[in-house]
Amino acid sequence: MLSYLQGNTRPEIAMATHQTAHFCIDPKLSHEQAIMRIGRYLLGTADRGIIYEPDPSKGLECYVDADFAGGWSQADSEDAENVMSRTGYVIFYAGCPVYWVSKLQTEIALSTAEAEYIALSTALREVLPLMTLMKEISGVFPLYIDKPNFFCKIFEDNQSCIKMAVAPKLTPRTKHIALKYHHFKKFVGNTIDISYIATDMQKADIFTKPLPDDAFFRLCHMLMGW
Repeated sequence: MLSYLQGNTRPEIAMATHQTAHFCIDPKLSHEQAIMRIGRYLLGTADRGIIYEPDPSKGLECYVDADFAGGWSQADSEDAENVMSRTGYVIFYAGCPVYWVSKLQTEIALSTAEAEYIALSTALREVLPLMTLMKEISGVFPLYIDKPNFFCKIFEDNQSCIKMAVAPKLTPRTKHIALKYHHFKKFVGNTIDISYIATDMQKADIFTKPLPDDAFFRLCHMLMGW
């Protein structure tokens, strides 16, 4: 039920739902308490959801963020899963959220920049096919998007990641990143524009880590309109 809700109308619980789902095979009391807390939050906001207010001036946008080894703790430092970074991104069309993801990365990143770059590559694997689909159906449905190229603006809050993404070639410091994460580079500057955004305006931050109440509800307002 929680997975259904986070994937359809309640994106703000995506990170918490994904994190607790890791322990469904061997749950402990702390995991039950986490589920109960999510349930109490949903009960108190049962009349809330996503408020769609389309803005024709905006086309396709994607906010990407990563939490570098956010699950690591001294108490359980020998578990390799604890050093996995978390990817979070949300795709907007006409100012409305249409697709969002919060999940652990499958490889161990060696730096914050690498974790952000892997998250950026993962997000663009969804964005690029979506742009192709929108181009195919644009002859049938009127779409609010830049022409003649289907253009997507990517917002990233890590300057090192942006420099790696827009650089025309690899450097010795970045060659250790698997080539599968460079698949989007030929689109950068043409149909993909990667821009810096301040962390407090990064809408994908809610998908990567637990946040203080003020930051959580501020991002809820930016993401869902309430």
